[in-house]
Parts: sequence; structure tokens; C-alpha cells
Amino acid sequence: MSWISRVRNALAYVTTKGGASPDTLWHKCKGCGQMVFIKELEDNLYVCPHCEHHERIGPSLRFQYLFDEGSHTVLTSPRVVDDPLKFRDQKPYPARLKAARAATGEPDAFLNASGTILGHKAVVGVQDFAFMGGSMGQAVGEAFIAGVEAAIAARVPYIVFTASGGARMQEGILSLMQMPRTTVAIEMLHDAGLPYIVVLTDPTSGGVMAAYAMLGDVQIAEPRATLAFTGRRVIENTIREKLPDDFQTSEYYREHGLVDMVTHRKELRETLGQLIGLLCEAKKAA
Repeated sequence: MSWISRVRNALAYVTTKGGASPDTLWHKCKGCGQMVFIKELEDNLYVCPHCEHHERIGPSLRFQYLFDEGSHTVLTSPRVVDDPLKFRDQKPYPARLKAARAATGEPDAFLNASGTILGHKAVVGVQDFAFMGGSMGQAVGEAFIAGVEAAIAARVPYIVFTASGGARMQEGILSLMQMPRTTVAIEMLHDAGLPYIVVLTDPTSGGVMAAYAMLGDVQIAEPRATLAFTGRRVIENTIREKLPDDFQTSEYYREHGLVDMVTHRKELRETLGQLIGLLCEAKKAA
């Protein structure tokens, strides 16, 4: 065993408070538990080089990995009322929003950008799990609709990367209303004859899974992503049966026809670029 392997194995038992930060040199993989150099992880698109576990990433990295270099522009997100229900649990909802905005540097859990992918124009929306679990509130609904409108105005496909724990409880019924609103927006895309492509990432669940996450013309998923409407334990307790080990994973969904393909992060840009080209040509021919 080489010295670097011994060091890695020793560090596998060491955890740092709060996990990896920009100042640390190592990251502990959530898939295999091995320690990985942060630089090595960055160079590998935040995919573990040992077990291929896909780490969660936010909009800025998604846009960087996906768009042609220097081609994309982040679109301004619509403003919404921060606390429509004056909700308070352990602390006020505005305080939670302020903390999430400070931690991520984003206005809310969904951002859009326009640019080119392998020379093909597209609008891309990305949901960020780091922002309050990617929860869907009014801001997410408005941003999604704004992305659809931008795609229609530019006559280009709309691609969405989902990552969410579901509806945002602090906005109650107003959060749930985003499910039909986003569904109507997707119908607007269809009426305009434009493709809607969904990339499911880890995790996608709850109200988002029951709405725009599963309505794509093409459904793609990253490997081993957890995809679910409700929790595994809830289902097992309801049906009183043991579920398969790979239940609610990308691979299980592909085997049962719920997603079209499972695509490695390194291949996403090429896959989406080719897909946009094929779909746009098909629309023109029709």
C-alpha cells in the first residue's frame, strides 16, 4: 500500500465540523466515505473518482459545466413577497431566507440562464438544494414561469435541473399553487412547439416531483439520484411490504420506464447539445 493510500485511509475516519469548506484540502465522499482532494473533486466535476458518486452542486457550477464558454447570461429572477403568511416556527421565515441568501449568494432556490450548448441556444433553469432544501415557494414558481417565457420569447428549448425536498411549508397553500401554475407554463411551451427537457438530480421529491419534474418531453437523471414523491419508510408502512434496495433511484426509474436515460455528469453537456439539435430539427420538420 502506497503512503498516499495510507493517508487517505487514515483520514477516512476523520470528519471536520460542518464538512468541507473552501479552506480545507479534503472532502469526505458521501457515497463511499473516502477522502478526496478538493482540487481533484473540482477537476472531476464534483464526481467522486473512487465510486462515481455525484455530489450536489448549485446553479453557478451547473451553468459553468453546461454552457459554451462565455456564452451564458444569468436572467433576473422576479421579485415576490418574502413572507406572505407571516409564518414563524423556531425562528421567523424572513430570518431563514436571509440566512439562505447569505449562504448561497442567490435570491432563492431557482435560477435561470440563457446561452448556447454546443452552439445550440437554450434557456436553462437550475434548482439549488442548498437553498432551504430547494423547496418550492412563490419565488421558485415565478422563476420557473419566467424561464418558460424567456424560452418562448427566444424560440429555444427550456431545460430544467431539479433538486428539491418539495413544497416550502412556510408558504402553505401558496407553495402548493405553484404545482398547477408550472404545469400550465409547460403547456405554453408545448403550444409554442418548443422542447421541455428535465434533468433529475439528487434529491428530487415531494411537490416538485409531482409537478414539473416529471413532465419533460425527455426525462434524464444523474446516476444514483434519489427520486421520490414520498419517503421510503412511509410507503413501506402503508403497503406493509419491503421495497427493493434500489427503489426510488435513477436506475430503478429507468428500468421501469419513468426516465429515458441515466447520464453521467461528464456526458450531460454532449447529450443535451445533441438532444437539442435533434428535437429542434424534428420540430422544424413537423
